[in-house]
Amino acid sequence: MCGIVGYVGPRDAVGVLLGGLKRLEYRGYDSAGVAVIAPGGALRTAKKAGKLGKLQAELAQHPIAGAATGIGHTRWATHGGPTDTNAHPHLGDDGKLALIHNGIIENFADLKAELLAQGLEFESETDTEVAAKLLGVEYARTHDLREAFRAVVGRLTGAFTLLALHQDEPGIVVGARRNSPLVIGLGEGENFLGSDVAAFVEFTRSALAIGQDQMVVITPDSVTVTDFEGQPVEVEPFEVKWDASAADKGGWSSFMLKEITEEPDAVGDTLRERIHEGDVVVPELEELGDDFLRDIDRITIVAAGTASYAGQVSTYAIESWARVPVDVQLAHEFRYRDPIITPTTLVVSISQSGETMDTLMAVKHARELGARTISICNTQGATIPRESDAAIYTHAGPEVAVASTKAFVAQITALYLLGLHLARVKDTLPAGERRAMVAELQAVPAKIGFALGVHDRITQLAHWMADTRSVLFLGRHVGYPIALEGALKLKELAYIHAEGFAAGELKHGPIALIEPGVPVFVIVPSPRHSEEMHRKVISNIQEIRARGARVIAVAEQADAAVLPFADEVIPLPLAGKFFEPLIAVVPLQIFAMELAAAKGLDVDQPRNLAKSVTVE
Repeated sequence: MCGIVGYVGPRDAVGVLLGGLKRLEYRGYDSAGVAVIAPGGALRTAKKAGKLGKLQAELAQHPIAGAATGIGHTRWATHGGPTDTNAHPHLGDDGKLALIHNGIIENFADLKAELLAQGLEFESETDTEVAAKLLGVEYARTHDLREAFRAVVGRLTGAFTLLALHQDEPGIVVGARRNSPLVIGLGEGENFLGSDVAAFVEFTRSALAIGQDQMVVITPDSVTVTDFEGQPVEVEPFEVKWDASAADKGGWSSFMLKEITEEPDAVGDTLRERIHEGDVVVPELEELGDDFLRDIDRITIVAAGTASYAGQVSTYAIESWARVPVDVQLAHEFRYRDPIITPTTLVVSISQSGETMDTLMAVKHARELGARTISICNTQGATIPRESDAAIYTHAGPEVAVASTKAFVAQITALYLLGLHLARVKDTLPAGERRAMVAELQAVPAKIGFALGVHDRITQLAHWMADTRSVLFLGRHVGYPIALEGALKLKELAYIHAEGFAAGELKHGPIALIEPGVPVFVIVPSPRHSEEMHRKVISNIQEIRARGARVIAVAEQADAAVLPFADEVIPLPLAGKFFEPLIAVVPLQIFAMELAAAKGLDVDQPRNLAKSVTVE
């Protein structure tokens, strides 16, 4: 949450900051602001509540030209509502210093009381202004931004990334992080800071990711990283694998639509270089050693939101292939439930950003308990992969829309690669069957492409249902977590009541929600895989139809048995039972997007949400 960018160099700082904030707006869009050191040395700021366009309009009316040092912020509100006053940057040292912040400073109340006792006054309701005022006091004492900043970050508790500058030290931006992301962009005669590489990928793809409790100072010609005690730290560089065009909307009506159409590539790119001679070999897992992988007797997946549903989908396949029990824990509950962890437990975390705070804390807790950990992540240089024993990176490319789509199918793909790799190492699935599963997995991108072809039909359905107030989703087996994900997408985007249920639970309570006209999406399993399960789902459809519900069946195109009982059928290509969810989720994503669009809502930036949840 919150997007942060910093810059020092020869370019127009305001333009660099606004470009970075535009690419980071998915991290928060309650307000935005910039602070720059203008020619002549004066600190200038501009900040406005609302989306970034409000700030851009303000700067167009009152331009700041020629600045070469600056920081910018796009906010997801935590302390204090989304107002001009609460927007970042916040000031200290009588307006000569500016500071921006991502996270929550947990001891802000004590620090604020201390500063109030010294006679300082506050304008905002934020914890961030406390840090700014505290830094101003320290600077007045030391007259050294580096030393003052180091003293301040050592006093803060909680989760934070901070950037600051002072008009008396132009050409310098300082930053620090604890439990919140910060990356460095390396340029020629210029350097950048950002909460995500998207902040600076337009200008450089060479980056550094700083670690926990570390501080950075950038000038146009230097980057210095130390710990909070001032000791030098070596930081590993990495190359960003995509360029700025990948994070642009291009000619698409929304980022979400663009990203849904990129799902075939997200799956295909995640498979690349991990399949050899028809079998799965994941190079990233080799450092764990085959002996450890063979001895694994339990897998716990920790994740939140959409990522947790990807984990739930994978449990069916991993247990079947690797013959090891798998459970999925919500990351924010995991470390509070005294989990049972042994040396042969593998903990797998899933996070698109690699910065999800709940998941990061779960990974740390698992390691404290002695578990080995693997991260499924889409972001190079992120914290969770660095905290894990190994990482399987998805290669979905940047996902800008807040509601996850292509990252979800890429996560399932990566988890399936893990399951098939374990099956090979453990020798729990005959080679011929493994190769058949691999062939099915390789066929998924083309089958998702087929599913994308039903877009127009779903758009029409969504427009018919624009005034719908409640939608239910039913599924069995791997279809159950897809029902949950379909409901979540509708809640996120269309702001209506939506619930996903295991179809077998219908008669145990949820059937009470059925009333005439209520739409019910049913993910119908293939009769080719389980005639019994298919028959039971058809019975569920008949039960809800008898009570007046409108049934939209998501079923494979050869399933004639469902036709007499469904009001609408969304046809899917034939696929193996474990691979159906990768395809069946696509029309549900499209439906949520199109229903939201039919209601005139912003599908890329739904209210109250941000892409990366970096606070607990």
